[in-house]
Amino acid sequence: MKNLENSYWRYMDCMDAAGLRELMDSYGQDVWNLAYVITRRHDLADDVTQDVFLKVYQSIASFRGASSIRTWLLSMTRNTAINYKRTAFMRRVLLVGRSASHDGESPSAEQEALRLAFTSELWNAVLELPVKLREVLVLHAKYELTTKEIADALGLPEGTVKTRLSRARKRMSSSWKGSAAYE
Repeated sequence: MKNLENSYWRYMDCMDAAGLRELMDSYGQDVWNLAYVITRRHDLADDVTQDVFLKVYQSIASFRGASSIRTWLLSMTRNTAINYKRTAFMRRVLLVGRSASHDGESPSAEQEALRLAFTSELWNAVLELPVKLREVLVLHAKYELTTKEIADALGLPEGTVKTRLSRARKRMSSSWKGSAAYE
């Protein structure tokens, strides 16, 4: 299925509104999330996402199919977000994930408060990592990309990706062991 999808996008000469909507529905949240992880600002993540899909609309013909459409979009997102970050004043934000209970029951107020505190503390630790470590960790853990796909998206050798991923894991492990949530 993935190969069929990539060959479809590879041979498009121009993007129509329906095709753009399909891409945005399929990958829009992934693009926004990665933009947010890099910029740490909701407004910049919105702008980056808009710019990425505008670029896709204008340049779908440049998609060669050497990687998956998702990898191509995430690579474009990374580059656009880094450019935004270079030109914008960055302030600290907290990312609080939202997850629904899987058993159909609503968590108690205490459980929800503990979950939010745990999530906040975890994301604080992730956001404290240098960008080059943070981006490989998020691409691997959140988006479940392989080291090859991450290397393609970031334009790096696979060995560099493996090294950065290892360093990110070690830093997270050491910072997490020193926190109150670990106990």
